[in-house]
This record gives sequence, C-alpha cells and structure tokens, in this order.
Amino acid sequence: MNPSNSPQTASISPEISSKTAQFTESVIREMTRLSAQYKAVNLSQGFPDFPAPIEIKRAAQEAIAADVNQYAITWGAKSLRDAIAEKFLRTNGLSIDPEREITVCCGSTEAMMSVMMAIINPGDEVVVFEPFYENYGPDAILSGAQPRFVKLHPPDWKFDPQELAAVFGPKTKAIILNTPNNPTGKVFERAELEQIRDLCVRWNTFAVTDEIYEHMLYDGAKHISMATLDGMRERTITINALSKTYSVTGWRVGWAIAPPEATSAIRKVHDFLTVGAPAPLQEAGAAALHFPQDYYDTLAREYVVRRDRLLGILTEAGFRCFKPRGAYYIMTDISAFGFPDDVAFAKYLVKEIGVAAVPGSSFYRNAADGRTHLRFTFCKTEKTFQAAAERLAKLKAGSGTRA
Repeated sequence: MNPSNSPQTASISPEISSKTAQFTESVIREMTRLSAQYKAVNLSQGFPDFPAPIEIKRAAQEAIAADVNQYAITWGAKSLRDAIAEKFLRTNGLSIDPEREITVCCGSTEAMMSVMMAIINPGDEVVVFEPFYENYGPDAILSGAQPRFVKLHPPDWKFDPQELAAVFGPKTKAIILNTPNNPTGKVFERAELEQIRDLCVRWNTFAVTDEIYEHMLYDGAKHISMATLDGMRERTITINALSKTYSVTGWRVGWAIAPPEATSAIRKVHDFLTVGAPAPLQEAGAAALHFPQDYYDTLAREYVVRRDRLLGILTEAGFRCFKPRGAYYIMTDISAFGFPDDVAFAKYLVKEIGVAAVPGSSFYRNAADGRTHLRFTFCKTEKTFQAAAERLAKLKAGSGTRA
C-alpha cells in the first residue's frame, strides 16, 4: 500500500458547493454583531426594541402551559391556517382555502426558500428588483435559478417598464416582488402592479410577493396584494409572517399562500427543510391574526411618528433621506460625508460614532451601485432615537471625519 494514498495523509479537503461562492453572509446580520461588539446604537437590523403586544405573548404562554409543545401538522396548525385565510379575506377580499392553499413555515425566510425550491428547475430565470432585500439573490442561486435584476430608480424608486419587459422571456419562471419594499420603503402602485401582471400573464410566470410590511403604510399609501389583480389569482404566491406586524421577529412563524398545485410542491419542500414551525407560537399567531382593525391603524400611526423622528435626526446629521411610504426603513445618500464608499462609512459609523446602519451595496448585485447609500431602520423606541441623535451629532458633512 502506498502511504501517500492513505486517507490519513490526505491534505486536500473535499470540494464544497460552488453556489456558496456566489454570495456572502448576511451584511445586515453582520452589522448587528458589530453593533454589539462596539456597543453602538443598532439602527441596522429590522427588529423592534420594544415589547410585543401583551395579547400575543399571553396566548403563547397559555399554549405552552396547555402542552401544545409537540409537532403541529407539518404545513401548519389548523387554527393558524384558518386565521390566515380569514384575515386575507378580511383585508384583501380574496377567499383562500386553508386546507389546500396555505403552508406555514419557519418564518418568511424559509417560506421564500421553500417556494423557490418548489417552483424552480435548472436553467430557470427569476426577476429581482434592486435594491433588493439581500436574501433574494442567494435564494434564487440556491434554488438553481439565474437571477435577472431590474433597477428601481431613486428618488421615487420607479422601474423602467421597457427595462422590465426586456428581462422577461421563455426562461422566466418567477418575479420576486416586495411591497411595501425593503430597503427603499416604496409601495408599488396599481399601475405598476398591472404592468408586472401583464408580463406574468404573457410569459406564464409566477409572481412571488413578499408582503410582510403590508400594515406599515404612510402618507395615504395603499397596499395592493398582487393575487387580487385580474389574471393573478392562479399565478401568485404570497409570503407573509408574524414577525413585523406583531413585533415577534424571533418567533419564526411565516407562511406562503399559493394555488393548490404549487402549495402541494411547497409543502413537500418545507416538510424536508424544517418539518414545521413552533407549535405554541402558531397558536399565538392565530390569536394575533384576529386582532381588530384598530390594532393595525394604531401600528401605522405609531410608525409614522417613528419615521418622522428618524428622518429629522438623519437630516440634521447631514444625510439626504429618501422618505419611505411603507415598511420601517430609510434609505439615505451619504455623498456629503466624503467617504470613499458605503462600507467604509458604515464601519466608521459603528466603530467611531457608535451607530450601526447597513451599507447600501448589500442591496445591489453590483456593489458600486450602492456605494453612496446607507439604510437605517426606525422600528425603535424614543430612548434609542435620542441616543442615536446624540451620537450622530458628532458627524460633520463634507470632511469624512468627526466634527
């Protein structure tokens, strides 16, 4: 036996998947880690730093005490699926079959991944608007698709209809649509959705819509669910979750609403990815989805106050802000500060100023397209805003250094 061929002496590791070489770890989550490391005010990751509603917490406690602690039905507890269907009918006017058209997942992140793996074949293309929530590109790659990107152009984040039409074709399997949008705060209007609808119908394409910020709307903006448009009921997959609306981002309970054939495929993928979402938290979610309309009205009113508070802080500090009409993020232009790019400025901001934000490049395929942007989140308390204001006061626009 040749010792050089012995497994014990091998020095080369097995090759890993080439898919992972096409994207990095989450920059958003990295900024939260840096925020903790430097004891900064965290305005990067979109999680509330205030309590969840007492009613949803009590419902979870009661479910645990009642021994709802074993596996729920793989695709979701009946109580939660029924509540999802009832709420979708109440808020969107569309009837959904909870037995054949809903899959409960471990958060909207897993829901998106299960959907992508369920509908994508090798060689398929997926249309993604950019700037995009950073998971969408990797989701497409991991599912075997080729992403095709279409720009949303500031300051109002409109897309060019001709540019969008040019990326659709025989290989287009889906378009991912996030409205209200992270990171821009854009709320897609009916005319825009109809343009997307026409392309989906023409090319027999799915619309996969992330509607997790549906209740965070400002300045008269209206949320329109793509599934409600003529011709889209049977080609829309709607993703949502408890996370943002009920301030429980750590619970990881989300869902996908899809036509029966697509739901059957999604359920199979979900089953072998995670088996099921946490059983007692599903029961709490069922209770939350029955909250009265006043809860959602109050949520939007409180968030517009937070939005305007952070807009004032950032503007005073020298940022040019793009005023959002939905979600809970503010995209900014950092050109006035004189830094070479967004990453350098974000690292300076967290280490030296003590405020964490997300580099704009993490929302673009080409990092250069986001080099003058930074994203902040306003799902925070007044105490957090005050601390951020005091620290950002040390900035001096134009110098690239502290005042």
